[in-house]
Amino acid sequence: MKSVFMRLGTSIGVFLLPLIIAAQSYAADSIESSSSVGFPILSLIIFSPLLGALFAILLRNGYGGLSADIATFVSSLLTLGVCAFLLTKFDSNFYGFQFVEKLPWIDRFGINYYLGIDGVSLFLVMVAAFLLPSALLATWKTKEKSWAFQVQIMMLQIGILGSFMALDSILFYTFFELMLVPLYFMIGIWGGSNRIYATTKFFIYTVFGSLLLLASLIYTGILYHEAFGHWSFSIPDWYQLSIPAATQMWLFIGFCLAFAIKAPLFPFHTWLPDAHYEAPTLGSVELAGLLLKLGPYGIIRFVIPLFPDASDTYVPFLIYFGLIGIIYGGLVAMVQQKLKKLIAYSSVAHMGYIVVGIFVFNVQGLAGGLIQMVNHALVTGALFLCVGMIYGRTHTQEISEYGGVVHTMPIFSAFFLFFSLASIGLPGLNGFVGELMIMLGAARLNVIYAVLAASGVIVAAVYMLWMYQRVIFGPVKNDVIRNLKDLTPREIVLLLPLAISTLVLGVYPQPFFERVNATLEGYVKEFNADEFHAKHKFDLAAYWEAKKSKQ
Repeated sequence: MKSVFMRLGTSIGVFLLPLIIAAQSYAADSIESSSSVGFPILSLIIFSPLLGALFAILLRNGYGGLSADIATFVSSLLTLGVCAFLLTKFDSNFYGFQFVEKLPWIDRFGINYYLGIDGVSLFLVMVAAFLLPSALLATWKTKEKSWAFQVQIMMLQIGILGSFMALDSILFYTFFELMLVPLYFMIGIWGGSNRIYATTKFFIYTVFGSLLLLASLIYTGILYHEAFGHWSFSIPDWYQLSIPAATQMWLFIGFCLAFAIKAPLFPFHTWLPDAHYEAPTLGSVELAGLLLKLGPYGIIRFVIPLFPDASDTYVPFLIYFGLIGIIYGGLVAMVQQKLKKLIAYSSVAHMGYIVVGIFVFNVQGLAGGLIQMVNHALVTGALFLCVGMIYGRTHTQEISEYGGVVHTMPIFSAFFLFFSLASIGLPGLNGFVGELMIMLGAARLNVIYAVLAASGVIVAAVYMLWMYQRVIFGPVKNDVIRNLKDLTPREIVLLLPLAISTLVLGVYPQPFFERVNATLEGYVKEFNADEFHAKHKFDLAAYWEAKKSKQ
C-alpha cells in the first residue's frame, strides 16, 4: 500500500511540473507586470521551488542519499533570497497591491493569472520562505527524506506561496487545493502508525471545506456577472459588489465554514491533533506554520470585505467561538500525554487569538492578528522541530517517559524553554506583542473580550510550563534519557535563526508594523470599520453608570 501511495503521489507531482513550467514560461514572455523591479518577481518566488523538485527527480537518492536533500535545500535558500529582495523593494506607505502580475488565463469567464501582495500577505510570504530551509535542515537524512518526499515538499511550498499571492479567486482556489495533495501523501506515506486514519480525517474535513469554498466562489462570480454584465473572478473587482443582505448571509456562511475548517476554528478543529501527531516533523512544521494561516488570511481577503452586512450580524458570534477556542484549546492541551498533541491543541488556542484579532475589526486587532500569525508560525514551527529532534533520539512522544533531559541535553533544554516561553507570551518575546495588540483591539470593542482573552495566557502558562517541567527536570528516568546526546552543530544552526527572529520581533516589532500599517489603515477605512464599531462597541463604564442610575 505504501509503495502504491508513493508512486501515485510522485506521479501527480511529476504530472503537475510540466504544466507549471509551461505556465511560467508563458508568463515570462507575456505577463503584464507593474513590478518596480522590472521582472515578474512574484512568479519567480512561487515557482522557484520547481528547481529543487526537478533536481530531486533527476538525481534522486544519489551521492549517498544527499542529492535530493541538497537540491531542495539550495532551492529553498534561493526562494528566501528572492523574498528578502522583495522585502527591500516593498513600499510601506502604499495602500494597495504591489508587484502586480496579470495575464489572461480563461478569457471566456474573466479568469486571469493575477498576482500581487500587500501588507497583509507580505510577511506571510516571508515566513513561508523563512521556515522551509530550517525544516529541511532539521530532517536531514531522516527516514522520510526520499526524493519522492522532496517533490511533495516543493509542490506544497508552491501551493502555499501561490495562495498568499493570488488575486484571482479561481487561481487562489487552484493553489489552495494544490497544497492538500502533497500534504495528504506526506501524512499518508511517511506518517506514524495511525496515519491512514489521520489522513482520511484530514481529507474529509478539508475536501468538505474546499467544496463549500468552490461553490461560494462560483456563485459570487455569477453575482458579479449579473451586476456588471461581464465575468470577473478578480478579488479586487469583487470588492465593488453590492450583494443583497440575505444573499450575503448564505455566502458568509459558505466562506466562513471553509476558512474556519482550514484555521481550524473551534469546533472544526478535531482533524488537527491527529494530523499533527501522525505527520512527519516537516509536515507538522508546514501545517502549523503556514497552512493554518490560510484560514485567517482568507477571512481578511474575502469574508469581511465582501459581506459587510453579514459581518455585522455574525461577527460577534465568531468572536465568541475564537474566545472559546482560546480557553478550550488550552484546557485540552493541559491534559494531553503526548508532546505533539499538546502543541497541536496549543495551536487551536493561538488560532483563537488570531480570529479574535481579525474580527474585532480595528487596526490594533488586525495588526495583532497578523503579527500573531507570523509569531505562531515561528514559535510553533520551532517547537515541532524541537519535538522532532528529541523524538528522533527516543522514539517516543509520551510525556510520562521523559524526565531529567536537562542533565543530558542542556542546549536542547535551553532552546525548548525559550520557545515555550515565547508560546506563552513572555514579555520581550514575540508572542507577547501579538497577544497584547489583540487584547488592546478587543478592549476597544468590548473590555470583556480582552479579559477572557487574557485568561488564556494563564492557561497557556500552566500547560506549557507543566509540560516543560515533566520533560526536562527531575531525575533521569531511564537509560534512553541517560544516553541522549545533545544538539549537533547542524541542529543549533537551524534553531538559531528562529530564536533570533522570535527575540527581535519581541523587542523591536516596529519594522513589521511600519510595513503593514498603511495596508491595515486603508483596509479598515475602506470597509467601514467605524460603522462596525459604532454598532458593536460595548462601553462598560456607561453600562455600570446606567445600572446605578436605575437603582
